[in-house]
Order: sequence, then C-alpha cells, then structure tokens
Amino acid sequence: MKNRDTLYFDYQASTPVDPEVLEKMRPWHAESFANPHSVDHILGWKAAQAVEESAATIASFIGAGPDEIIFTSGATEANNLALLGLARRAAGGKRRRILVSAIEHKSVLAACRILQEQHGYQIEHLPVEQQGFLRLEELQKLADEDVLLISVMAVNNEIGVIQPAEEIAAIARKCGAFFHCDAAQAPCAIDISSLAAHADLISLSAHKMYGPKGIGTLIVRRDLHDQIEPLIYGGGQQDNLRSGTIPVPLCVGMAAAAELLQQSTAERKRTTIRMLRDRFVQGLTDSGVEYAINGPPDHSRHSGNVNIRFAGFSAHDILGALQPHLAASTGSACTTGTPEPSHVLRAIGLSEEEADSSIRFSLGRFTTSDDVDEAVTHIAGKLARLYEQPGNKLAKAARV
Repeated sequence: MKNRDTLYFDYQASTPVDPEVLEKMRPWHAESFANPHSVDHILGWKAAQAVEESAATIASFIGAGPDEIIFTSGATEANNLALLGLARRAAGGKRRRILVSAIEHKSVLAACRILQEQHGYQIEHLPVEQQGFLRLEELQKLADEDVLLISVMAVNNEIGVIQPAEEIAAIARKCGAFFHCDAAQAPCAIDISSLAAHADLISLSAHKMYGPKGIGTLIVRRDLHDQIEPLIYGGGQQDNLRSGTIPVPLCVGMAAAAELLQQSTAERKRTTIRMLRDRFVQGLTDSGVEYAINGPPDHSRHSGNVNIRFAGFSAHDILGALQPHLAASTGSACTTGTPEPSHVLRAIGLSEEEADSSIRFSLGRFTTSDDVDEAVTHIAGKLARLYEQPGNKLAKAARV
C-alpha cells in the first residue's frame, strides 16, 4: 500500500481504516450525533442501540457476551484497567504475585511496575525461548496459590510469535489465578472466536484491525465486574467500570472492523498476506541481501510479520535512508523515542548490537505484490549504499 510516495510496511503499528468501516461510521459523526446516555429522547435511544449492537458484534467476534464488553480508548487503557483494576481491588488479599511474560507490551510491563512500587505486589517475568515462545514448564513451576494474575499476550507485536493461550489458561485455572491476554495483535493473525472461553480479561484495539484509532475494549468476564477497580470515575457508565461518554462512531467502526474479520474469507486473506511476506523475504535473498530473521517459524507467527536483522548496520540508519520511500519500524510504535534496545529482542537472546540492527516489516490487507517488489528494490539499493559508506564495519572488514 502506498501513501502518496511511501510504501507502507508498518501494519502492526497501525492499520488503515477499511473503506467499508469508514462508510459505516460516517452517519454517526454528523447525522446521528446524539449522546448515547441521553435517556429522555429517541435520538439518544438510537445512539445507545448502536453501542449495544456494536458490543454484541465484538462479543460474537471473540466468543464473549455483550455485557462483558467494556469500551476503552485502546489496548493500552484496557491493559491498565485489567492489571491495575484487578490488583488494586485485590490488594488486601493473600495472592500477592503477578506473572507476566518478558516480551509483553510496555503498557503491561509499566502497569506491573506501578503495582510493585506502589502496592507491594511481587512481579515475576516469565522467560521465553529463543523463538519467543513462553517456557510453559517455567510457568507451571511458578504458578501457585499465591498468584493473582498471569498476563501473556496472544500475538507479539514485534516478532509476531503466537502463544498457546489455551494451555496458559489451563495453568492459570489450576492454581486459581486469573488470566489476562493482550490480544491487540491477534485479530489479523489468528481466529480468536473462542478466546473468551479461555481468558478472563482480554484487551483489543480497533486500529490494529482496520478500525479507527481511539477505541478499544477490555473484555471482562461478567462475574469479575465487581472485582475491578475503575481507573476513570464519573457518571458510572459501562457498569461503573469506565465512566465517560461512549464514542458512538468509534464503537460502530470497531464493530464493523470485527465483522469484516469474521467473514469466511478472513483465513484466505491471511494466507495471501503470508504469501506476500514470503515473497518479500525471498526477494531479499534473491537480491543478495544478507540477513537473519528474528522470532518463530512461519507457521507460528503473525502472517504479516517479519522481523529482520541486518548484521553490521544500524536499523535507524537503514530506515532513515529509506525515507520517504518506505515506512517500517524498529519495534513497537508505543515506545517511540526510547533509546534502549527492544526488550523483546533482548529477551529472546539477541545482543544489544543485534537488536539495534533489527527492523520489523509488517504487511497487511492492502499490500500488493508490486509493493513488495518495490520495497525489496529500495532496501537492497540502500543497503548497498550504506555498505560503501566510510566507517561501515562490513565494508571495512571486506577491504582488509
């Protein structure tokens, strides 16, 4: 996909809003604009009905009930509400440990740090294998009756690894702990129609699934509602879990995006994207580019994800040289400006230098074969130029 003159290979940072989604949202911005909490007139009733129908669609998408859908501003807020809300309400109990994978999103890790520093919880980071898979045997050893919560994302946002959510849920149930799953990256990678049957709390974000920015959900098992401390207080909307006026157009947009991903063609689209990703990787090989892939095998990763290490180069130098022709990223867009190497890549055993030479390319619904071929040409050409620049380690070694 091109945005004017730029090839877009950063779908895991944000997907474009699908035209069908945009069309369904349009009337709710200007024509049916009433507050869904205005209970005294028909326009408010219609807006409330649209929110209810949106919740029902999203619930069906993930295997939950409509009353278990709590709309948030995105997955970051949903993650915070899940962890901070549950742990603060349970602060006086005997379960004082929280287990979290070492490659979680920063919003999960930061919330855990707050719980440790301000509420005295013991946070334990679960190790992962070299390909990014959670070490289930370690989880089984650590899971005990003093564990309150286990938090593991369904699909990683940097290396695309797909975790065994059902097995993790079984371990959590055995020790009586709750299971929170950040599933923001999952809708475009796997079928999540039964995820709510395994996880107690699930975070989603619309702009990772061809919906609008600014809207997400926390799916909260209905019998847990009274065990969550709100982050936002006010009018008591959404069963007192998240006060504030619900943004009707955004809810409609997220539901429309979920509906598109429920279509029978969803798996075929994932296969098409996987084939384009493989074409991209093969194109780099055919162009003589030297690289290594970070993360799991193709069948165990997000179909649009490939995280590539270019030894001897700086990822920031490569991405800078590719501007304005190609958009990709060094990792999570939510850590922009952070100088440290990716905690995900470090957790799978990469050195600081290897992590600094890695780029995440992510493809999506609107990527074409022409986009892929053009991207390969740009990358190969820019690497050749960078290779010849004075001070490049590889060029220097070759001359010696």
